[in-house]
Amino acid sequence: MVSIYFNPLFMRAYSAPKQSTQGFVALFAHQFVRMKCRLSPLGRLPAVDVIQPNQYWGAGMGEPQSSNLGLTAAEIQVIASDLTRLRLRVDLQLAPVYPHFAGKAYPLGRCKEIRDGVYRELLAQIAAPEWPGLALIKQSLDRGAVLKKAWGSLRDEYFQSAMLLDLWYIDVANDTVHPHKPKVEILPLAGSGFAAITSFGQFVKIARAYWEVDIYRNEVCPALAPLLPLLCVGKNNASWLAAANDDMLALAMESRFTVSEAILADLPPPPESIAARWKRALQPLTANDFLHCGGGALEYCQDYRTKGCYFDMTFRDLAVHAYLQLPKVI
Repeated sequence: MVSIYFNPLFMRAYSAPKQSTQGFVALFAHQFVRMKCRLSPLGRLPAVDVIQPNQYWGAGMGEPQSSNLGLTAAEIQVIASDLTRLRLRVDLQLAPVYPHFAGKAYPLGRCKEIRDGVYRELLAQIAAPEWPGLALIKQSLDRGAVLKKAWGSLRDEYFQSAMLLDLWYIDVANDTVHPHKPKVEILPLAGSGFAAITSFGQFVKIARAYWEVDIYRNEVCPALAPLLPLLCVGKNNASWLAAANDDMLALAMESRFTVSEAILADLPPPPESIAARWKRALQPLTANDFLHCGGGALEYCQDYRTKGCYFDMTFRDLAVHAYLQLPKVI
């Protein structure tokens, strides 16, 4: 039996800056009074994820402990061939919707949309597969394998949206950085170079090169800094907060905001011109303590830790709602 978990509040695997059309579903805004955060025993909710049995892999969770299913090289090739057929279907759907990203033609920069599209197509067919490669995937699931979506680092060069079939790494958007590459690549996870991101320092290292951005500590919304400690500034001087995805939010909270503290202490403050632009942009927004309260970012980390906010999913979701009030870029 396949189980589906869905977190509607924040369902983005962040493979590109916030100014892209990958953005979040705009949700209603809430105001959060910082001195009254409530504790909740709720655990972490994964983003859209299909898994069997009931477990998943993500930041801080470790790799699935399982065999490689005994699939032969020939069977892996059959699976890759059929996933490529699904990918071609998805391309026909996505190319008219996302013709360009940052001035580059589809499929460049669209790894999340492509991965999600192929995943949906796979789910629609997996119960009664007509192609041999999909039948092999179903046989693996019937034997207890785990199929899931995952996001992380690929060789610390890119942010990557992929799928995992137990200890197999499946990239159905392999051509979204270098278009001459095959559309689908399947490798043993251990040798793929794909892994969870375990610190904001690692995230910053990848983002600076991959997105071609400068990164500063978040002093523009310091009450959000324990969850979103980074302020990215692109070549066009547009700026946005990072890292806005479930995995990095979970990393911040599971560390009791210590990983946020570490990067906030290490990064420089933003230029005065950027800070002034943010101040002007925040003024017309509905009053929200996460967006408008002053103070020091490091002090908020300590304050939230003292209050136990790292346990509180209500606190987390209210922070996300506040973030969603912000323009895509400032």
